[in-house]
Amino acid sequence: MPTVFITGASRGLGLELARQYAADGWRVIATCRSPATADELNQLAAASGMQVFALDVASGTSIESARQTMSGVPIDVLLNNAGLFGPKAGADKDLGQSFGSIRYEVLEEVWRTNTVGPLRITEALIENLASSSQRKVVTISSGIASIASTEGGLYAYRSSKAAVNMIMATLAKDLAPRGVHTLAVCPGWTRTRMGGQNAPLTAQISVTGIRARVAELDATMSGQFRLYDGSLLAW
Repeated sequence: MPTVFITGASRGLGLELARQYAADGWRVIATCRSPATADELNQLAAASGMQVFALDVASGTSIESARQTMSGVPIDVLLNNAGLFGPKAGADKDLGQSFGSIRYEVLEEVWRTNTVGPLRITEALIENLASSSQRKVVTISSGIASIASTEGGLYAYRSSKAAVNMIMATLAKDLAPRGVHTLAVCPGWTRTRMGGQNAPLTAQISVTGIRARVAELDATMSGQFRLYDGSLLAW
């Protein structure tokens, strides 16, 4: 039975990833910052038997605790899904991510979760990954990280995802000798709390595509940036 380790599994894409992998018979280790309040995840865990525990990818202490908890457990797929967009818009529609009014504490918080977090958890769990059969690291990125198609603004979120794309591409080189493959994948504009209810894609459709990308990930694909449907995305 293969094992998948998912961050940010309490809602949205993370919850749907946990649901679909569990339904396919995988051993699912679903993590989130506050399991005690993750009602849907806990209900899913009770029905499927998946393991749930607390993990804040912005906290080195929390990541070290996860490393110790997972000691000796092979992880076939690490799914870095936990992400932070930043604050909701205020009455003036300011997200603190526009030039001239950038809130640097917001930028730093977003980077800790979206950029540093995936690198740190990958490093913490590398022995688990290397000892597994599949050895895959997949990070949920975003199309707005593409430098080729930037429209300006959203400095914190956009830059954090562009940076994590570079991290995934770099990890592909550094981890290749250990047979570990990496991928950055854009889920598309999806109907989640982050994406909003006007998004055209359901989480089910997006996650089905993401899982297909995970399944086909190999050495020839490692380090790439793809859309959930398999299309290559420009850096």
